[in-house]
Amino acid sequence: MRIIIAPAKKMRRSHEMMPESRPVFLNESEKLLDALRRLTEVQRKAVWACSDSIAIENEAALQQMNLESSGIPAILAYDGIQYVYMAPETFSEKMAAYANEHLRILSGFYGVLSPMDGVLPYRLEMQAKLPVDGKTGLYAFWGSRLYEAVLPDDGVIINLASKEYSRAIEPYLKHSDRMITCIFGEWSGDRIVTKGVYAKMARGKMVRYLAENGAETPEEMKRFDRLDYRYHPELSDDVSYVFMREQPVRQSRPAFEWNDA
Repeated sequence: MRIIIAPAKKMRRSHEMMPESRPVFLNESEKLLDALRRLTEVQRKAVWACSDSIAIENEAALQQMNLESSGIPAILAYDGIQYVYMAPETFSEKMAAYANEHLRILSGFYGVLSPMDGVLPYRLEMQAKLPVDGKTGLYAFWGSRLYEAVLPDDGVIINLASKEYSRAIEPYLKHSDRMITCIFGEWSGDRIVTKGVYAKMARGKMVRYLAENGAETPEEMKRFDRLDYRYHPELSDDVSYVFMREQPVRQSRPAFEWNDA
């Protein structure tokens, strides 16, 4: 069983803990870095889709970036909501070992990261339209490589990533694979909606829960009860596990509205 999560835009620039490994796709990251450097500042700002102040900060980081540097362990480098609620800096040795074996972070720039891979601050979303190697964007650039890198022996992938990142895996799934997407929702009339902030919080808590319990099968996720979420078997199926913040009775499976981030 392998768990996939998305990165965060906000990243730390320093940490006292040193990485234990290097990203497996550093050669590809070098190509992306070179492609970014070949653009004009105006073109890079469009790729980054950010404000002027963030673009200036990114420009400075881009010019200084040396992928041979050790960097920061990936699981500690990202500083978004999911990572705050995961709280990896408080993992026990057993939890850290579990994460190293089971958890992978998808990245537009690094491809796939193990928790203790060293990374440098960057900004490059998976949906970015960056021309590289004759491709017009990162989904085409990475192709099936990310799927192949995250697929475990048992073919079970636990999807705790946003749509932007799970899209890099889904097209390559085979009939023998099973990717289970966790949906953290709440009722809005007769529809189930997921709200970006709450979903990120719950994803972080789910990673922590699985690490705390040393979970080896998807069934163990069903006992998740953090942040007032509960698993709803009547709303779930083999590839979608639905966790609701409320438990009103519904007679039929409703429509979903996935407002993801």
